[in-house]
This record gives sequence, C-alpha cells and structure tokens, in this order.
Amino acid sequence: MTPNFPITDEHMHIDPRAKGLKAVKEFQNTGGTHIFLVMKPSWTLGIRVTKPEDQIAVFEETIDISRQINETGVTSFPVLGVHPAEITKLTEYMELRKAVETMKGGLDIAADYVKRGLAVGLKSGRPHYPVSPEVWDASNEVMEYAFTLAADLDCAVQLHTEDVGEPELIDITERAKKTGIKLHRVVKHYAPPLVDVCERLGIFPGVLAGKDAIEEALEQGTRFMMETDYIDDPERPGAVLGPKTIPRKTLKLVEKYGEEPFWKIHKENPEKVYDVDIEL
Repeated sequence: MTPNFPITDEHMHIDPRAKGLKAVKEFQNTGGTHIFLVMKPSWTLGIRVTKPEDQIAVFEETIDISRQINETGVTSFPVLGVHPAEITKLTEYMELRKAVETMKGGLDIAADYVKRGLAVGLKSGRPHYPVSPEVWDASNEVMEYAFTLAADLDCAVQLHTEDVGEPELIDITERAKKTGIKLHRVVKHYAPPLVDVCERLGIFPGVLAGKDAIEEALEQGTRFMMETDYIDDPERPGAVLGPKTIPRKTLKLVEKYGEEPFWKIHKENPEKVYDVDIEL
C-alpha cells in the first residue's frame, strides 16, 4: 500500500549477497518510501583493510546498491564511514596507532564522497563491547575526527556506540561540542527512546523500532527518527529488525496518533538532520 506521507527507515543495510533488493521490495510493498542506506563493515565484504583506500570498495558497493534501490521507486541516501569495530579487527595485525590513522584515512575518503554529493553523512562511533582503556581512548579520537570532518562539511554523523543512557549521551555531546559540529547533525543510531534527554542535549536519536519503543518515544514528543538496523545477513535473517517493521508499525500507530506526528518523524526530522529532501 502507498501511504499519504513518507515512511523512512533511518538506518538499513542492503547486501547483494543476501536478500538485497527483495528486502527493499518488502519495505516498499508495506508502505516504505525512503531509506538511509548505511555501508556494511569491510569484513562482511571479505575485505582485509591494510590502508585507507581499501575502504573504497565498501563505499563503491554502497553507492551502487543505492542507485539500484532508487530505480525501484524507493529513495535511498548513502551514509559512508568506518565501523567503530574496525579498530578491533585492525589491531589483530597492526599497531593501535596505525589502526587509528587507517580509520581516519577511511573517514577522509568517506568525507570526499559527501563533498561530491554521493553520500549524505558519515558513519563513526566507538565499540559496543568492552575494550581496553587504550582502545577506548583511540576510538573516541576517531569519533571526534569524524565530528571534525562533518563540522567542515556541515553533514550528519551516524554513531554506532555502546548501549547508552543519559551519562553516555552527555559524554558524546561534550566530545561533539569540542569540534564545532552542529549538534542536531549528531545522530545516535540504535538509540533507546530517550527523546527528552537528546532534545535537551541537542543531539538526535534514531530510535530502534522494537517492542513499544516508538510508543514510549511518542510520549516524549516527535523529535526522533525511526530505524530497524536491518543488516541483511543471510545467516541472521530479519536481524536486527526486518524491512517491513517501520512501515507496518507506522501505519498501525497512525490509527492511534494520526498522521501528523509521522510527517515530523519521517520527513521533517531527517530533512533537518541530513539536509535532504524527502518527497513522495
């Protein structure tokens, strides 16, 4: 079905080795219209990164998939960068300092895609699992470098991080402030429904549309985006959430909340954060 308003998934992966465009069709057939297409980590493409330029293959595949998605009638916006878990992969075979520089170099290349209008934002963050203090500090350095690049470009940064509560969100915000990035360009991907906290801090949550999370977010307002983090992995079908989730959930919630909040969530918010046009 086609709704009267856009329905946007603010964080999806599409993999030509998995469901690929079939997942996009599922999204579209249930009412989805726009996707922020996030590059997959290099190792899932079988790439062993030894230098920044090795990330180009990841970026080029993402751009190509985005073009194919756009031909289906769904609009996709590429988000490119370096997955923060890359630091753990890289330090298996190089020194930590070289790993940091390799990741920064990958972000430089991603930033060039944004500058050329081929992508709408950067992907960065810090590991979502326990690491040594040295790796934690190095990861924060890489994340802050992404903020600095995005400040220069005036583009968004999607953050993959540890599970967050208010203290972690404050820490991220303080690090972002040092770089001059506009805070509404800082997106906490895979966010819990801490809409009030993010609004107070100035950063933006991409709320994972799991059980009751969107309802909880709506109790606090409409200053958030919705995402599935669909990873399109043949070994984990439907993980994290399936491609039909956001259209189905949105259309169900419209029955209770009406359409107005979802114009804000699916159109106005991502337009503001990513500086894109979301049109039907």
